[in-house]
This record gives sequence, structure tokens and C-alpha cells, in this order.
Amino acid sequence: MEILAILIPVSLLLGGIGLAAFFWAMKTKQFDDPDGDAQRILTKDWDDRPKP
Repeated sequence: MEILAILIPVSLLLGGIGLAAFFWAMKTKQFDDPDGDAQRILTKDWDDRPKP
């Protein structure tokens, strides 16, 4: 039972850090172009070989 006194606050702290990172990503517009990748992969301009 004593381990729960350590594990519960640690898990809440890690969850809070993850939530803060998510809100930071939303604030800095990391998810600004959700349809770009979906449309980009359908174009014929994509090539298997990288350009030099």
C-alpha cells in the first residue's frame, strides 16, 4: 500500500506533463495541415527515388 503513495502522484505528474505537451502542440499549430499529407500522397509528383 505504501507504493501507491508514490505511484499515484508520479502517474498524475506524467499525465499532466503529457497533457501540457499536447496543449503546447495545439497552441503552436503543430496540427495545422491535417489534409495535406492525405492529398500529397495521391499526387503523381511523388517519386520512389530521392532527388539529388
